[in-house]
Amino acid sequence: MRAENSATRTSAIAVAGDPAVTPHPTSAASSPVGSSAASSAASPVGSSAASSAGRSGTVLAGLGVVAFSLTFPATAWGLESFGPWSLVALRSVLAALVAGGVLLAARVPLPARRHWAGLAVVGGGVVVGFPLLTTLALQTSTTSHAAVVVGLLPLTTAVLGSLRTGERPSRAFWIAALAGAAVVIAFTVQQSGGALTTGDLYLFGALLVCAAGYTEGGRLARVMPGWQVIGWALVLCLPLAVAGSLVALPLEPVHLNAHGVLGLVWVAAGSTFLGLYVWYRGMAAIGVARASQLQLAQPLLTLVWSFLLLGEELSAAAPVAAVAVLVCIAATQRAGRLAGRESRPVRS
Repeated sequence: MRAENSATRTSAIAVAGDPAVTPHPTSAASSPVGSSAASSAASPVGSSAASSAGRSGTVLAGLGVVAFSLTFPATAWGLESFGPWSLVALRSVLAALVAGGVLLAARVPLPARRHWAGLAVVGGGVVVGFPLLTTLALQTSTTSHAAVVVGLLPLTTAVLGSLRTGERPSRAFWIAALAGAAVVIAFTVQQSGGALTTGDLYLFGALLVCAAGYTEGGRLARVMPGWQVIGWALVLCLPLAVAGSLVALPLEPVHLNAHGVLGLVWVAAGSTFLGLYVWYRGMAAIGVARASQLQLAQPLLTLVWSFLLLGEELSAAAPVAAVAVLVCIAATQRAGRLAGRESRPVRS
């Protein structure tokens, strides 16, 4: 029994500290090194290391949220120069070229065959599905209205993550997550005047495919570095993106300007590659459910960027909603930390 507990503790610490490392439980339990690692996990030093890894994961996931919050304004800029299909295709091509170059430079071997199905889900969700559906929606919706998707995304991701990865957040976590989703939805609907548009079908479709991509990416980031997860997903989508570019560019008008080029560069390099890299690494460290709730802040950040970059109006209710969302985020993170401590095996 002690050997089994030691193996569990060793594996848990390794995953939290470095998502690229997954030690074999048998070897950890049967070797002196495994026993030593298990002892350190039960010691104050082990607890301090786990706490440090949790803080690092929260920071990384938070940086991902900041990067994602610029996606809608950058997409609106990109649409000044490109049609929706051209923008999505070029975004994926550029991001895949960046990712492929990094993978080649680092001489990263191909992922194991068992991981390709998961990478296809990541690619279909966050590389193709979400960008395409939200870009189509932004032709008729403002960025403020489109933020309702992100308002529901944290809760949807937490639900799918619980089903897919076996995470079991506490009741306090779910109460805080539901409260946060309610605050964000109420605020974004009020901000958009409560009107539904034809783009809402695109937005709700984007919500589902993105949550699936986030969940699968968070799971894969436990067995390979986060940048490799999004890197290989982008490379997998490259043939489709190139074909889409060749078809869309001749059919849609192109009017290059500074906004359009900057928007394209950001959604390709910032949102798609760098943002997803830190996001998946943070998810691997603190779990899909806890990381997803940090996105409750994303709609409010998007509204700030829309005000600063696009000149859209900012509601007087924004500060109140911001405080309520921050309280809900703090509650979900605290509930997640407490659940993590309670689930650690006690040394007998």
